[in-house]
Amino acid sequence: MIQVLVVDDDFMVARLHSSVVSRHPGFEVVGAARNGSEALAAVRSLRPDLVLLDIHLPDMSGLEVLRRFRESSADYPVDVIVISAARDLDSLRTALRGGVFQYLVKPFEIESLRSKLTEYAEHRAELQRLTDIDQAEVDRVFRAQGSRGPSTAPKGISPETTDLVVQALGDAPADGMSASDCAAVTGLSRSSTRRYLEHLVTIGRAEMRPRYGVAGRPERRYHLLRR
Repeated sequence: MIQVLVVDDDFMVARLHSSVVSRHPGFEVVGAARNGSEALAAVRSLRPDLVLLDIHLPDMSGLEVLRRFRESSADYPVDVIVISAARDLDSLRTALRGGVFQYLVKPFEIESLRSKLTEYAEHRAELQRLTDIDQAEVDRVFRAQGSRGPSTAPKGISPETTDLVVQALGDAPADGMSASDCAAVTGLSRSSTRRYLEHLVTIGRAEMRPRYGVAGRPERRYHLLRR
């Protein structure tokens, strides 16, 4: 079993991510931490294989936690998937330099997390199968790892439809568009539209801003980020 530590200062988010991991075949949650100090202590005591790491923590940045993980990697080797609302280029670059396996931008569809867990399990199994490593094997492993970068489109996301949704967002009013609004403009189903909107958020082309009404859950409004 792949043992996972979940690090997030939001109790409900940590519980949701833990639930997804514990239900995923071959994975188990061995602990949860709500700040950087707890995360560092948990890695030392629990020795997880993988950490799901938030960046915005109350006592220190998750990127500082990542740096300390790497300083002690000889004693406590651990892989990391960053899960954070931080989408600035400096955070992404620091995470990449810290050797993270993947970087998921909040908010995202739960299926995206399941997909990354599957990719991690496959990558881990691939490395464990290797014995005598030649250059061809090295190139294959690194090509597979590179194909899982943050900009890789999930299965079922086409460039043409992505452009269609981007165009709709570009023509949206100042308060953005809901998934239903975008579906009406593009002619896509609401579920497909939501997938494309969340994909654009994940790759940093759009952002989601909740709009609060008088009662009930806030409406998710999407806005195109201009380049």
